[in-house]
Amino acid sequence: MKKTSTIIILLIAGIVSCRAQSDTSFRLLRSIKGDIAAFTVDNLDNIYILSSTNQVKKLNGNGDSVAVFNDVKKFGQASLIDVSNPLKLLLFYKDFLTIVVLDRLLTVRTIIDLRKRNILQVQAIGQSYDNKIWVYDEVENKLRKINDDGSLLMETADFRQLFDEAPSPQKIFDQDKYVYLYDSAKAVYTFDYFGALKNKILISRWQNFKVAGKFIFGSLNNILYRYDISTFRTDEWRMPEEIYKSRAFNFTASRLYALKKDVIEVYSFR
Repeated sequence: MKKTSTIIILLIAGIVSCRAQSDTSFRLLRSIKGDIAAFTVDNLDNIYILSSTNQVKKLNGNGDSVAVFNDVKKFGQASLIDVSNPLKLLLFYKDFLTIVVLDRLLTVRTIIDLRKRNILQVQAIGQSYDNKIWVYDEVENKLRKINDDGSLLMETADFRQLFDEAPSPQKIFDQDKYVYLYDSAKAVYTFDYFGALKNKILISRWQNFKVAGKFIFGSLNNILYRYDISTFRTDEWRMPEEIYKSRAFNFTASRLYALKKDVIEVYSFR
């Protein structure tokens, strides 16, 4: 038995779950059209759009353009945009193992080449509470915190020493004193800021996964899920067909953003 097994709390998603609510729970607030390959939203309801040409555009909550990042040829296709801090954005280019750090006006602050730090395989990165960067090193099986120059600040033990099978997280979120690593095939692994494993939440297979405030959001087929981290309660909504057949979703505490072919539809839900 692994020595950490005694401290893992199995929080089963859905242990307290309400009945799926009707599709009248969703109310369309606005639509935003454009060339949209992918998108994300921050906690101020700003929307960040990645176009088919790899341009990044920032829109405010009303859909008005605020800033544009056009330096796209140098880095190729961005695989992740982290906007957990609206004043500091992270663009991750997985194929080049490069992180581009932007300010709130999408001006480049610094560029981090992870290969120069001997970090050679990464799927997930995320911003830390103190404006540093979390990186999961798939070769060393360690969660690492690095500075804006790529220097190592801290790291966990090798996950192969903690688990029978090390996770391979696709998402990293830093929220309210904990770091959440999501491996869609296994679970959500929760760590404190010292790298100690605290909880293992048995959420898996959820798509469009996001930690926002005290909630974990996700979807599976036509069901929207919201897991309350403090109460362990899972609420669910049955989405109407015109919503659940969207290409992708994103969330804030009370908003659902649904990406159709060339439009983002913003819904309130309750």
